[in-house]
Amino acid sequence: MTSSPVFLGIGNPLLDISARVDAAFLKKYNLKANDAILAADEHKPLYKDLVDSYTVEYVAGGATQNSMRGAQWLLPANETVYIGCVGKDANVEILREAAAKDGLRTEYLEDANTPTGLCAVLITGTERSMCTDLHAANNYKIEHLQQPKVWQLVEDAKFYYSGGFFLTVSPPSAMLIAEHAAKNNKIFAFNLSAPFISQFFTAPLDALLPYVDIVFGNESEAAAYAEAHKWETTDVKEIAKKIAALPKINSARPRTVIFTQGADPTILVQGDSVTEYPVIRIASDKIVDTNGAGDAFVGGFMAQIVQGKDYKTAVAAGNYVANIVIQRSGPTYPKEAHSFSA
Repeated sequence: MTSSPVFLGIGNPLLDISARVDAAFLKKYNLKANDAILAADEHKPLYKDLVDSYTVEYVAGGATQNSMRGAQWLLPANETVYIGCVGKDANVEILREAAAKDGLRTEYLEDANTPTGLCAVLITGTERSMCTDLHAANNYKIEHLQQPKVWQLVEDAKFYYSGGFFLTVSPPSAMLIAEHAAKNNKIFAFNLSAPFISQFFTAPLDALLPYVDIVFGNESEAAAYAEAHKWETTDVKEIAKKIAALPKINSARPRTVIFTQGADPTILVQGDSVTEYPVIRIASDKIVDTNGAGDAFVGGFMAQIVQGKDYKTAVAAGNYVANIVIQRSGPTYPKEAHSFSA
């Protein structure tokens, strides 16, 4: 019998359906070539149309699930498990299989009344248009987390990861895991996810942050957090230091804040200490798709933290995985074993 996974993630699972399409397909559904939107009624037929009309690739998507798959790529087998809400339909079987191919164990809550969440990834040249219908991903309930079988996974794990997107669905579930982590001196990591989380979900975010050991984000998410809290600074290092200094329930370890900045150096703050790490340089003609680079960074970073490595190694692994992913289409990871070494 395999041991229980040490690293647990919870988020909003989506089945990504990716295909190269022509401009006429975008026009048919009033979509722009380089955009990301939530599906409206006019987009409902898009997903079946895409599968019927093009050769598609299925990816186990949603930001947290992307990161968990990335972490598993660098970790020994059976180290990761992911929780979220899906439908009880054919698409969930495709989603489950896609996650399993990457070695990620899934413990989904199945909602018999709502379809599995979908994201159409429509590629034209080097641009992509994403159209997301969250469906069941919106419906996660804390009662699923409290089931003995599922809660046992929480108790057995030692590291946890979630993101701001999940605060739009079930803040009590995120809080329950975060409280467990703080009480038992385990590590809870969290991603700010998008500027709108700080802007419109400020209350649940502020309630959760005292329990967070590691905060991830990018420069625009940092700026949005500062603006929402009226800090009157756009300096990413200063914002990172202020977030690191916010009140923390588990005082046994200081909070660490990591902000990625695209091609600019990654900033890591712990206490008053600020460290900058350059990213791996890459020729622009080798970049296929930057979608999912942030998720990939988190996966690589957390894989090292799970293994007890230092932050320098963790950032190097994050940059390594992100560099691999941007040379591929979408947040996908190679079938081959990784070649990362500290």
